[in-house]
Amino acid sequence: MEISEKLLCLFSAEITDEGDRHVVEVPQREVDTGSVESGETYRVALIRADDTGADEEVQPQQPSSAPSSEPQPPVEPGEIRYVEIEDIGKQGDGIARVERGYVIIVPGAEIGERVKVEVSEVKSNFAVGEIIDGDV
Repeated sequence: MEISEKLLCLFSAEITDEGDRHVVEVPQREVDTGSVESGETYRVALIRADDTGADEEVQPQQPSSAPSSEPQPPVEPGEIRYVEIEDIGKQGDGIARVERGYVIIVPGAEIGERVKVEVSEVKSNFAVGEIIDGDV
């Protein structure tokens, strides 16, 4: 299955019947992290879960130079992200988590802060982001 590189977020949700309409709830964390904004319009793709209950694993299309067996980081150098600091690392840096639990280390951030960061360094299991706007 080919997934657009414009994918903003990926989550599982049930469709609920509310009388004259059906609703797919977007998790609050997607709004909190800035992936989506309330009041905006988005294109939505629905993928049915298996009858066995196991979801098909959906990965964005990998660049041809990258090994397909390794998941790629969900961020790129220079990318701007809105993140919430969930923890403090051993060296005192803020820790935020984005897609698939991928960690962004944010020096100078405090737990509970929502900050706008620019990703400055990307590794296979973490990235470093520099604050460009605090408390957003």
